[in-house]
Amino acid sequence: MIVTDQTGYKLELEGIPQRIISIVPSQSELLWDLGLRKELVGITKFCVHPDEMYRKIEIVGGTKKLNMDKIRELKPDLIIGNKEENEQSQIEELRKEFPVWLSDIYDLSDAYDMISSLGEITSKQEVAREIIKHIQENFAQLDVSNFKGKKAAYFIWYDPFMAAASNTFINYLLGKLGIINVFSYLSRYPELNASQIKSAAPDYIFLSSEPFPFKEKHMEEFRQICPDAQIMLVDGEMFSWYGSRLQYAPAYLESMNLK
Repeated sequence: MIVTDQTGYKLELEGIPQRIISIVPSQSELLWDLGLRKELVGITKFCVHPDEMYRKIEIVGGTKKLNMDKIRELKPDLIIGNKEENEQSQIEELRKEFPVWLSDIYDLSDAYDMISSLGEITSKQEVAREIIKHIQENFAQLDVSNFKGKKAAYFIWYDPFMAAASNTFINYLLGKLGIINVFSYLSRYPELNASQIKSAAPDYIFLSSEPFPFKEKHMEEFRQICPDAQIMLVDGEMFSWYGSRLQYAPAYLESMNLK
């Protein structure tokens, strides 16, 4: 069958995939939750959820540094990646030998489409519909009264400082909370200096657990830059994983102790 991924790329599958490699953590977890325990033969070193999957499934490198020889050894009949998280040059190399399906996620609608599409490709449509239903129900019940109108900066990297700006899934989720992203006038993941951060005057500074693992020791530097802001370490998976983990994101977001 011919299927089209979220970048508009058409790929041909001989049937329902029996040997799948996922090179994106949130999508690996989704495939596991869809029930593809036997079909999933390869994941990256960052695909840590669930732990059973991480311990059992073959590792094929990192999201941006794939082990091409290991992938060839596993002989996948489908590779699932993401436009942002994987390197274009490696995707192009893989496409010369294997069917590669890429997601391209900017909002919940894109996430639902990705989950539905992978459910259809793998013949797990019913489970995919249930996951989407749970995500939709939980977001519909999300109480944003504590967040609305507040200004925030969400940092993903240290040295240089990098924040999530417009045209990102993180920015979309901040907007779902009614939070104003102080760097939404910039694109994607801009590098910032202390002066820019101070001038933005955020009410909150969110320091993500990934891709850079911010810790308590980094908070003081931000306090020096923005002494009036509330500095928080946040679970990056809840802001940027767009697979089945989205079922738990609303409860986490509501639990954030914003003052």
